[in-house]
Amino acid sequence: MDFTEAYSDRCSSVGLAAREGNVKSLRKLIKQGYSVDVPDNRGWMPIHEAAFHNSSECLKLLINAAPADNYIKSKTFEGTCALHLSANNGCLESISVLLEAGAETNDVTYEETTPLFLAVENGHLEIIKLLLQHGANINGSHSWSGWNSLHQASFQGHTEIIKLLLEKGANKECVDDFGITPLFIAAQYGKLESLRILISHGANVNCQAKDKATPLFIAAQEGHAECVDLLLSKGANPNLYCNEEEWQLPIHAAAQMGHSNLLGLLIPVTDRTCDTGKDKVSPVYSAVYGGNEECLEMLLKEGYSPDAQKCLIFGCISPMCMVFQKKFYGLIPILLKHGIHLLGINLGYCLHHKKFSWFRHFLKVGCPMPAGEHSLEFTKYAAKAQEQYKEWLPYLFLAGFNPLNLLCRLWIYSVNDDILNFTLEFTNWKRFPPAIEQNLSDHKETSTWVPRNHFAFIPSLAHLCRLEIRSILKSEHLQSDQFIRKLPLPTCLQDYLLYLDILRVNGIPELVDVQGEWDAGTFYPTYSSSEDTKKGSICC
Repeated sequence: MDFTEAYSDRCSSVGLAAREGNVKSLRKLIKQGYSVDVPDNRGWMPIHEAAFHNSSECLKLLINAAPADNYIKSKTFEGTCALHLSANNGCLESISVLLEAGAETNDVTYEETTPLFLAVENGHLEIIKLLLQHGANINGSHSWSGWNSLHQASFQGHTEIIKLLLEKGANKECVDDFGITPLFIAAQYGKLESLRILISHGANVNCQAKDKATPLFIAAQEGHAECVDLLLSKGANPNLYCNEEEWQLPIHAAAQMGHSNLLGLLIPVTDRTCDTGKDKVSPVYSAVYGGNEECLEMLLKEGYSPDAQKCLIFGCISPMCMVFQKKFYGLIPILLKHGIHLLGINLGYCLHHKKFSWFRHFLKVGCPMPAGEHSLEFTKYAAKAQEQYKEWLPYLFLAGFNPLNLLCRLWIYSVNDDILNFTLEFTNWKRFPPAIEQNLSDHKETSTWVPRNHFAFIPSLAHLCRLEIRSILKSEHLQSDQFIRKLPLPTCLQDYLLYLDILRVNGIPELVDVQGEWDAGTFYPTYSSSEDTKKGSICC
């Protein structure tokens, strides 16, 4: 059954008369002995109808004809009494009648809502005054969430009601079930005048909810610039940690939500310990987490580090790691422009997300080769990207990566025959470490892999010389073919040092020399035709 919609065929004759405010008809029905306490489909009795429609004369008749003293307190199926209905609808005359007849001012609905709360919610100032005169409790909980009337007035922005409640003794530091004060509510919903009044009456601007959030934090999160400015001017602490882990500050909220205008207010007053401090989280991470280019650019321009610290909370070792984690690839040029130090595992992230142009560019700008604790992780990513190996593997080897670091059991057993043979071309295949030699031998016996014929022989002197020459070159010399092209050698020998013979035999087209270009202050790599050509776009 519907408890909200009124069905006329379920309402008694007395109820219909009260609903219509028909005093004459109601008096006649009562005189004829019709019952005044018959409910309709919502549990509404005639007294509820009269209270809801502000029929004060009907109310008087019904109260006088009441079959019991508690008739005035009778409730609908939703726990609403006549006083609630009148307070909600602003029925001042009905409120007066009910209060004079003994209605309970602090009665609550099944949702714990008081008449005072309903009057505040709907901005009925005169009714609020009347309820307070008759003993309405100004403090304590007035609703199911623990909000009281001052919370609601702050939320609604009813400034005159806020002033009245404070003058009548409302507790300005009252909290709801989440430890939230009226001032916090005003900051959260951008109610500037409510906030101003509460501050002027001494409300604590540095109060914290149960989760440690502050008014300044919530205002920054929601983008209420005027509230942030007011709070800061009145002593709000921008360095008060706003979560249990003690790392999150208002600046983090602004950066994550993309409120660059608020960063201008918060950056000058925020302690830089959060930038690279141990167990803290740089707001650079927050900007990356939210995919906010403007905020990231602003933080970096103001001196925040693009490298930041390891962020165990988000499971990232650097902001670049988070870029790939969140797939916000448009942030990469910003981090590069501001001097981020690339890590070897970043190459693995490029392979994992099939961003091969970025892979090539990272190599060109001096990204260190994957090594140490990240070697196995990189190899896993590399094995999964084997189908597109022509777009990245030649670049990796030509940039100086030692193929022996790839020739672990995982790689040998995961890649197809062509890729394995291609890998061996960049080695001295007759002088492998014992472990690699054993893995290759086992793989040959247990698979259909057929090594290329020349692997059965000692490599040519030319190839051994090539390996030796490349081994003594510094990594920066191998980042581009330009160094080798400038060597005083015939072109054919330069080609040989660049492995063009191997690339041609394996059907690999001429390598794209990925050179960066600066365009309006932003770097973008040159993309191959097989990849997304959108520059700086955010991919979600």
